[in-house]
Amino acid sequence: MTVDPAVLKVADAVGALMEAWGFRRNMGRMWAVLYLEDHPLTAAELGERLGLSTGSVSALVNELEQWNIIKKTWVVGERREHFEAETSIWKMVSRVFRERELRWIRTAHEAFASAGKELEAGDDERHTLIAGRLAGLTQLAEVGASLLETMLEGEAIDSLPIKTVGELAQAARRESPEPDRDATQAAPRRPPAPPKDRGST
Repeated sequence: MTVDPAVLKVADAVGALMEAWGFRRNMGRMWAVLYLEDHPLTAAELGERLGLSTGSVSALVNELEQWNIIKKTWVVGERREHFEAETSIWKMVSRVFRERELRWIRTAHEAFASAGKELEAGDDERHTLIAGRLAGLTQLAEVGASLLETMLEGEAIDSLPIKTVGELAQAARRESPEPDRDATQAAPRRPPAPPKDRGST
């Protein structure tokens, strides 16, 4: 069956987005072909439209089913399995955010908090700097998780977490190293050159 060039163009664009998001390009292409079709397709039809082998189609179908991006369906009078796309884009995106990005942020938060507890006590400048920046990372992870959870619950995002992120950024800028003022002040200044005598030749 001849595939509409516009459908393939969309499939390639979705595939590129999926690849940039950490998934395989053909996962996005397969979902897009199903999403833009008005009836379910068999694995053989998917392979034909996308130019993929039977093995590749089978592997892609399994991955997409695990993410609930496509699902099996039965067509009356047909023995072969058919597949159709999940049409709720937000449902797909939120699942990935919940099971992947949110888990990553929580893992990072646990690591930051654990490192903070293990940090040896000290009141010297180096320990103070490490402790302060580690606390900033921990708070940033908390804010990130809170924002993502709020978004996934469909609630309005309060301005407080965003303000907190801004404050963290300002704090990081304040902690950035500055030129040693004492050394700058201690450096001898070269005296200005004496004015030239305009009358001399």
